[in-house]
Amino acid sequence: MAKVSIGLRGWRFEESEVFTEDGEFKPLDEIPEDPRERLVRLTYLVEQPCDACYLIHGEEEVERCAQAAIVYGEPGDELLLCNDHEADFLYWYREEGGKAHRGDPAFRDRFHEWFAAGGRAPERYEGLDHVETDPDGLPDPPDPQEIHRRLNEGFEGRRINLRKQGAEQSADDEELDLDDVDLGTEYPSR
Repeated sequence: MAKVSIGLRGWRFEESEVFTEDGEFKPLDEIPEDPRERLVRLTYLVEQPCDACYLIHGEEEVERCAQAAIVYGEPGDELLLCNDHEADFLYWYREEGGKAHRGDPAFRDRFHEWFAAGGRAPERYEGLDHVETDPDGLPDPPDPQEIHRRLNEGFEGRRINLRKQGAEQSADDEELDLDDVDLGTEYPSR
């Protein structure tokens, strides 16, 4: 099977990891961790504005921002771009040292700084030629509510032992005598 983009170009998914043989999305618990994390994150990102447009127009005129079409970076520290600003990113990445920040948590911030300082690709700078063979042939990703429902389906929680284990455990940790503690006492609040 081939690699495909879902929702936004940029992040690529192995078809066999995210789709059933019938071409539907697999249940989330059957998708490997990395692709699952990206897929869940995409449900939020597909409606977001382009970062470069946002740097130009700001929150006051966010409606003037183009919707993101491309995602670069890692989940949680991704960079969203519209088609018009992809060439600026690619120029920064290829020619202005952006590649040195690949995998760095500050990846997005470094591009924002460069762009906000007036950094732009030269006119007619070549971006990427994206091949879209059959974008309508892919099923729509589940919406955030559906993903939340699927993630919590059958989840009964888990117990977390907060007590220290092994030699580090002190006598105070072993057994607390609560006989003289008045749990009904009201304490002042701020």
